[in-house]
Parts: sequence; structure tokens; C-alpha cells
Amino acid sequence: MDLGELRTLLARHARPDSTTAVDGVLVSKVDRADPPAPSMSGTVLAVIAQGAKRLALGERVFEYGPGQYLVASVDLPVMGQFTQAEPEQPALGFGLVLEPSVVAELLLEAGPGGTPRSSGGPPPGIAVSDAPAALLDAVVRLLRLLDEPRDRAVLAPLVKREILWRLITAEQGATVRQLGLADSSLSHVSRAVRWIREHYAQPFRVQDVARQCGMSVSAFYRNFQAVTAMSPIQFQKQIRLQEARLLLATHPGDVTGVGHRVGYDNPSQFSREYRRQFGAPPSQDAARLRRTMRNPAAALP
Repeated sequence: MDLGELRTLLARHARPDSTTAVDGVLVSKVDRADPPAPSMSGTVLAVIAQGAKRLALGERVFEYGPGQYLVASVDLPVMGQFTQAEPEQPALGFGLVLEPSVVAELLLEAGPGGTPRSSGGPPPGIAVSDAPAALLDAVVRLLRLLDEPRDRAVLAPLVKREILWRLITAEQGATVRQLGLADSSLSHVSRAVRWIREHYAQPFRVQDVARQCGMSVSAFYRNFQAVTAMSPIQFQKQIRLQEARLLLATHPGDVTGVGHRVGYDNPSQFSREYRRQFGAPPSQDAARLRRTMRNPAAALP
């Protein structure tokens, strides 16, 4: 499918905060390549129309460009960067927040046998594929509604459902279908992810979290690793370090205090793991973050 109209619509409707007049629909426009930055993936479909992006989840690296999509079915800590973007040819992307309740409705409507059979084992929490023409066509029609306010309220929910259906029946459909299944392995892992995020500063035993999720320790560990590309303890560390970085942006002079707030009793261990994650010790990174906030161009390599 020609991406020309998709690029035109994305460029026209891009806002600084990426929001649009349609709830859950995001449009991004980035005019320069950026260094890797930590964030949470959210549960989202992301389609690139121009430029390219790289996302790292643990040891897994995902790269996608024009005509490709990334789907994230669990809110995971990632390192992301646009690798191809410049003022004359900015990176342009479409995003749609995935709603488990809508996925569940579509699966019920389809009924048994209405969707492809899933292979054994839990699907990954993040996956990348080439976007089928039918999916891109639905995305274009949804974006056209941004120029048609009279039709938008009625038609946008229908087209969003179509996009979800195209995802459910596409190559990465297993990852999306798991969102709508209350007793899927992904739903159990998502429950654990939420618990760890809410209690990231507390030590925990894997067997206790597994019990909360209704799984044996071995099954929980295997499924958690498959979905998140990390062990539960590694996941907790990622969340702790991301939270620490956010705190240091506003409390740059209190490295020890920040480390303690996110769960580190040993300042040396905190500094060592922070440097390994972000490439600089906490105090230096905090100073760089403050410069970046004053001058965004300072973040460029």
C-alpha cells in the first residue's frame, strides 16, 4: 500500500503532546534522531509511516520502519529511540491504545473458530511485523475522520474496532488476543507486572507473586520470562532505575536519598547499577537531564 496519504495525514495532525481528537489515537512527529531513552511501552499498536525506531526490551531489540507495526500487549520498561528522523524528513507514527475489554468483545463476537489457532506457549509482550494492506487502510480511514468532526463520533469507534480485528487476525494476533482472555498466561503475567510496578521499592519472593497470580513458580517464571524478556527480579530493577531517573531530574543533589526511596539500601550498588543502565553515574546523569530540560538539543549525540 502507498504510504503517501498516511504520511500526509500524520504530518497534518501531529501535536506536541501526540494526542488527537479521537480518544486513544496518537500521532507522533519527530524531526531529529534521539539517544535511547527509558519509558514504559504501554499497551499499544504503533505504525511507522516515515523514519525508523528502535526499542530494547531486556536483551531483545525491535526495529521497525515504514509500513511496519509494533504491538505491545503488556506495559513494559523499554529503551526507545528514533534512529531515522531529520527536519526535512521527520519520523511519522500512528499509535492506538489497545483496550482489553474491546478485544474481549471482538473475540466473543467471533466465537469459537473465528480466529486463528495460537501456537503453544505464551506470546511475547512486544512484537513487530509488516503491516498488512487492510490494516493500513483502516488506519488511514481513522485518521481521515480527524478532518470530519460530524462523522467522527459515530464512525471512529467502528474503525478502531476494525483495526483491532485486523490485528487479532494478523501475524501477531496471538499477542493481541491474549489481552482479551481473562485466564490467559499473559493476563497472569500482567497481574504480576502491575503488582511489581506498584511495590517496586519492596523486596519480594518470586513464589509469593506466583501464588498471587495463581501459577506454580516454574510456570510463572517461564511465562514471565517469555512475555517480558526478563526475570521478575530484573523487571523490578528496571522499574527501580527508571523511577530513580525521574526523581533525580527534580532532586539531583540527593543521590543517596533517591536510591533509598526506590529500594536500594546500598548506595554503591545503586550507583553501579544506575551507571550500567544509563551509561553515567547518577550525579552526572542528573546534571545532563537538567541541561536537557533547559535545552532539548543537548540530548543529541
